[in-house]
Amino acid sequence: MFQEQQVNFTGAHPKLYASSEQAQRGFCETCGTPISFSAAYIPGLIDLTIGSMDQPDTITPQFHYWHSKHLAWAEFADTLPRHPEFPPLAEA
Repeated sequence: MFQEQQVNFTGAHPKLYASSEQAQRGFCETCGTPISFSAAYIPGLIDLTIGSMDQPDTITPQFHYWHSKHLAWAEFADTLPRHPEFPPLAEA
């Protein structure tokens, strides 16, 4: 998750889809790759998919969220904080 003012799309902007009344998702208009998520309940924040980045290894994770929904066999071997749903907004 990033503050919206931290994000600058240098190429084409994602095509937005209203996935609910309060949320929208961004996709590549050409290939359909998921790129972003934003919602009224996380104002000023945008969640970017790490797999859509050119250099994902330059981003260092700080915590896991929605851990209550993770697959039991997909546990990361790190000591980062885990939040069952969204982290407290002060951390985001």
